[in-house]
Amino acid sequence: MYSSIRHCSSLLFLLFFFFFFFFFFFFHYSAAQAPDADGYTCSANQTANPCQAYVFYRASPPNFLDLAAIADLFWVSRLEISRPSNISDSNATFPLLPGQPLFIPITCSCHSVNASVSISYANLSYKINAGDNFWLVSTSKFQNLTTFQSVEIANPTLIPTNLDIGVNVVFPIFCKCPNPTQLQNRINFMVSYVIQPADTMSSIASRFGVQASEIRAANWPNPQPFETIFIPVSHLPNLTQPIVLPPSPEQAPAPVREVKNRAVTGLAIALGIVGFLLILAVGLWVVGVGKRRKNEREMEERFEKQRVQDVGIWKGKRKEMEVDLMADVSDCLDKYRVFKIEELNEATDGFSESSLIQGSVYKGTIGGVDFAIKKMKWNAYEQLKILQKVNHGNLVKLEGFCVDPEDATCYLIYEYVENGSLYSWLHESQKQKLNWRTRLRIAIDVANGLLYIHEHTRPQVVHKDIKSSNILLDANMRAKIANFGLAKSGCNAITMHIVGTQGYIAPEYIADGVVSTKMDIFSFGVVLLELISGKEAIDNEGDVLWMRASTEFLDGKEKDKLESLKSWIDEALFEQSCPMESLMDAMNVAVSCLQKDPTKRPSMVEVVYALSKTDEAVFDFSDDNLSAPPLTAR
Repeated sequence: MYSSIRHCSSLLFLLFFFFFFFFFFFFHYSAAQAPDADGYTCSANQTANPCQAYVFYRASPPNFLDLAAIADLFWVSRLEISRPSNISDSNATFPLLPGQPLFIPITCSCHSVNASVSISYANLSYKINAGDNFWLVSTSKFQNLTTFQSVEIANPTLIPTNLDIGVNVVFPIFCKCPNPTQLQNRINFMVSYVIQPADTMSSIASRFGVQASEIRAANWPNPQPFETIFIPVSHLPNLTQPIVLPPSPEQAPAPVREVKNRAVTGLAIALGIVGFLLILAVGLWVVGVGKRRKNEREMEERFEKQRVQDVGIWKGKRKEMEVDLMADVSDCLDKYRVFKIEELNEATDGFSESSLIQGSVYKGTIGGVDFAIKKMKWNAYEQLKILQKVNHGNLVKLEGFCVDPEDATCYLIYEYVENGSLYSWLHESQKQKLNWRTRLRIAIDVANGLLYIHEHTRPQVVHKDIKSSNILLDANMRAKIANFGLAKSGCNAITMHIVGTQGYIAPEYIADGVVSTKMDIFSFGVVLLELISGKEAIDNEGDVLWMRASTEFLDGKEKDKLESLKSWIDEALFEQSCPMESLMDAMNVAVSCLQKDPTKRPSMVEVVYALSKTDEAVFDFSDDNLSAPPLTAR
């Protein structure tokens, strides 16, 4: 009898302790371990800052089942997504499957929020549409790669409950840069990954080809579903397309143990007390869940009310927007032709895929003349303001514009440049490879175009997105600079709205948001490297071309530079006879443009002069010298 009582008392104590521990753990421990919703703290001097990073993103219906839409969301090109995601170029235009995994490159930096706190994230600009709000865009379009609290911090001047349609909002995408120890261990990238409910640490590690212990060491204890964690990798794994995630296994019910007859009375008392404690714990849990759900319903009702109001405002103001836009561009009416939307629809067969050139640019024929028609997602007034004051043979000419009266969408109509982009000639399959003389003339053309907008416009114009895909070649293989969508009139300004293309962006712009003509000169240096080497600005492994060039050529001896140059030259140039001195001179110009200190970079006047002297040297290398032996192959 006494033995049974002691047995029941011990059992009662253990059960009471178990439920107390369960209650404390459930309501306190998980919350204490969760990271701050505002973001992930960092220290700029303890990491590689800024750095190349990636996010793991899943294609999702209805709006993000094609690479073009996802590329626009993250401000990158389709190729920058398709190549690390193991999608062939031929399939890059095909629709994606729901849930199809993608690797998307971002530039990660440590940003100071206040005097004592710095947060690690990548700045992405997003234009608010009807029905959008911070929470909806963060959770749906960016798939919890950020939080609405962090968006509020990054946009202190905006009121979350009163957002105007078309306003630019910075969405800070959570990321991290490798620290010195990780870099020594050959950790080249940190991949931002949002945990899904079915994930385990082992399954995530298996997906990325790393150890679960490596992921735990790079993150905080016990990350929860829908939180962003960071996967340290030396190289990106090959994604199998598509991936179907298996359902999570169901938990088996716990076995029930029979109770001996002699302990029935004691256990009944113990279970009664335990039942009371269980009811109390469940009651408290229900109250807590009820409060949370009430708050969520109130937030959803507030967002829905705002969405309905926004839609009403949008419908009511659509015609007003068209009128306002036409008033904005009224000073351009005498300089540019105003096309009708019916003309553009007919010219592009309703903006069909067969008319698509690249991105949102279509080819159309109007009155027997070919045009390049760019469909804009925002008000084109700022771009028109810049384009109307520039006129140069090495800039793509704007012929006119159009405003669709149905939705106030803007279209810019440019001259059609026959031979496409420099990027396609250098990096995609072509029947004919460019010779060195042509490449050098292209470089001089681009330099002359930049010289014009830097020195002969008032205020100065900064292009902000010089890259090989924005350089077009006409029928005579002469270069024209295109796409002034990111251009800024005026320089030496500071901005938190960091935009551009990975591999071409100047370091001071990423780190401090400094806008100046020197950032165009840096990007030009990268393009010149592409012309010399035939390599892309960022390769499939994520290695940045300009970093390697700066390391090998900036401080080396002339003899060592000459040997290094032989390993840089495009293989196609080895089949031609061209002077090594000219290639070396061009490389020296490129490296000088890539100085990390912008004050040490040359002006475009100096660049044009240096390349022109190099061009004269190639010209002097006349037909009489074409029998000279070619460059020694690598």
